[in-house]
Amino acid sequence: MEKLLFIYNPHAGKGRVRGKLAGILNAFTRSGQLVTAYPTQGPGDAARCARELSPDHDRIAVCGGDGTLHEVITGLMELPESARPPIGYIPAGTTNDFARNLGLPKGMEEMAALAASGEPRSVDIGRLGERYFTYVAALGAFTDVSYNTPQQFKNIFGHLAYVLKGASELANLQSYPLRVEHDGGVLEGDFLYVMVSNTVSVGGLIGLPAEEVSLDDGLLEAVLVRMPQTVAQMNAAIYALARQEYDQDSGVTGLHSSRFLITCAKPVPFTLDGEFGGAYTQADIAAVNTPIRIVYGQA
Repeated sequence: MEKLLFIYNPHAGKGRVRGKLAGILNAFTRSGQLVTAYPTQGPGDAARCARELSPDHDRIAVCGGDGTLHEVITGLMELPESARPPIGYIPAGTTNDFARNLGLPKGMEEMAALAASGEPRSVDIGRLGERYFTYVAALGAFTDVSYNTPQQFKNIFGHLAYVLKGASELANLQSYPLRVEHDGGVLEGDFLYVMVSNTVSVGGLIGLPAEEVSLDDGLLEAVLVRMPQTVAQMNAAIYALARQEYDQDSGVTGLHSSRFLITCAKPVPFTLDGEFGGAYTQADIAAVNTPIRIVYGQA
């Protein structure tokens, strides 16, 4: 019998995991797992739990939002690659961006069964300086929405909470003069938004076309939006983002690269997987070549 460490955030989303625990634990047990269940106690606790307890387990199941998954992976990245068990993910957050990559079944019990017995595949992890991210590092417009939106507000209004909070910032948009070095060259200019990711979408909206994204190719994807100067330019950028069709005329650029070096004269705040990731004048972002293994559903 394998040993499974179940790390779950009882407050993620609307706290719905608390009403599903019996079914989830039963699904684990029916899959032949001996389960240790650990409800996280606050920020940073999932990372500590993964770092300290995972070496004694054969597999980890994570239930929560993308922030909980981010913490678990951060904890695992502090261990040698050989000591990192594979991860099964049961998304229970507000947006669950990373889960869109995995082709998971519907229903928590079905996801739990897959997490306990599914075949894991390697996934590239991003690094910004000394910090890791699972699916996105971003700067600019609206990137602070997720971590500055109170949990209670998220629980009540769900994804609408992010839309409402973002809309309140439209009058305060600012540009960032940046130099962006990548595998294929250099971009310079004033940017409204920059996203470096390993995911098919962020917020269910922004990203490169899914057929261009591979989670284990050693490359990260970037979407860069130049600061619009006119209403027409803003509309062109919105249209390009909606259709994932990027060209020079739209002011939106899409790139693949193993590394991005982003330089600005003043410190720029970044988010990592929806949480505050620090402020940098030079952000060195790269794909890490010691991957994490995560269970997929349908390829």
